[in-house]
Parts: sequence; C-alpha cells; structure tokens
Amino acid sequence: MIDPEISRISWGKAMTNRKAPEVDCDKQHATFVVPDVAAAVAFYTTKLGFRPGFTWGDPPTFAGVNLGSQQMFLEEGTPQSAGCAVSFVVGDADELYEYQRANGVAIVEPPGDRPYGIRDYRVRDLHGYELNVGHYVYNVGPAVEIERVDVPVRLERRLAALLEELARHKGMTVGNCLEETLLHTFETLDGSDGVASPHTKSDLRYIATLKVKHGIDYDCHASYRFVERGAKADTDGPEL
Repeated sequence: MIDPEISRISWGKAMTNRKAPEVDCDKQHATFVVPDVAAAVAFYTTKLGFRPGFTWGDPPTFAGVNLGSQQMFLEEGTPQSAGCAVSFVVGDADELYEYQRANGVAIVEPPGDRPYGIRDYRVRDLHGYELNVGHYVYNVGPAVEIERVDVPVRLERRLAALLEELARHKGMTVGNCLEETLLHTFETLDGSDGVASPHTKSDLRYIATLKVKHGIDYDCHASYRFVERGAKADTDGPEL
C-alpha cells in the first residue's frame, strides 16, 4: 500500500514543477442564481438593456442574456446575492445608465469618474445582485503642460462639418478632437499593421449617421485623390 503522506508530498512536488500552459480564453460567463428564470430574463431584457441569448427548458431553468458581445447566465435556484457582483465595460456608460434609471432600476451608485481610469456606476437587479457598468476615461494621471500653436489647415467641406458635429458630440473642441485622432493614428493596434482609433463602437455608429447626413460618399483613402474645384490634380499627395 502507498503511504498517503508520501503520495501527497510527491504530488505536491509534481504540481510545483509543472509549468502552467499558455491558455487562450476569449469569454467568461458570470452566473446569477434566481428563483424564476423567465422573470429574470424579462427584467434583464426590458429594464437593463440586455438582449435575449437563449433559454433552456420549458419552463426555462437556465438562460443566457447578452450585453453587446458578452453573455451572462441565469440559473434556477435560491438566490445568494451577498458578495456577488459582475462588471461590464461598455462604450457609453452614461447612455445605458439613463436608460436603466428611466426604467426604475435600483441605483446603488450613480456614474462618476474613478481614479482607476473608468467612469462607472452600480445598479441592483430583482434579487439583490449588483451590476457595475463603466467606460474607460483617459484623464487619469498628471497634467501634461503644452503650448498650442495655430496651424493653417484646410479641410474638405463635408468632412469639416462632420468633424464639428463629432467634436460637439464628444464634448470637445475641434482642435481637441483632431489632437486625439492624430495621436491615436501614431500608435499601432496591438502590434499589427493597423492603427488605434479613439472612437468607440457607439461613436462609429454616430459617425456613420453623420456621413450620411453630410453626403460623405468617399472612403478613408480618398484624400489622395482630392482636387479642389478649378484646380489641377496634385500628384504629390494631399495638401493641408
């Protein structure tokens, strides 16, 4: 018979010497236990802004609800909400907060800019579970003292109109919006050939409506072909 103590020590050594594998994990699913899955799904999809994912059973005893591309589970059982919470990072936390507040959702803490670089808030569901929702803010850190200078810039008329509306939408001046956009284009995206974007998915949806509004029917490479009315084509590239 193997001595249990020797076996325990040998197993401990084996575990200590084993290298952890490289793990690819793209999703995680928080699970809240609720007494009525159908009622919980209805609350999440009509009050909190989630979308239906799936239900299992008739009546359902298990379900998934989606917030953007992320899914969480609701499972039938006795709620144990003490110490349980789930956090989401979204494109515009203020927009979702106003929707939830208008639907009478219990507010635990209103939106605020936190020292950890996120503007977030907390709400409570039917069974006392807390949901923390926020979006990234980039005003954390020491001030960067700068000197601004005037740069003569001429823009395509429709593009200039879009930029002015986008800046107002984001609570910026046109100059601030240009600075943000330029600084992002100077950075690569996750080491790839692409560049980073300062725009959230919500911003991009708004930009799409502005492109339609202002009749922008050209793509991101069109500036190489811009020719002012009455001017000869410049083969050396666009002029600022």
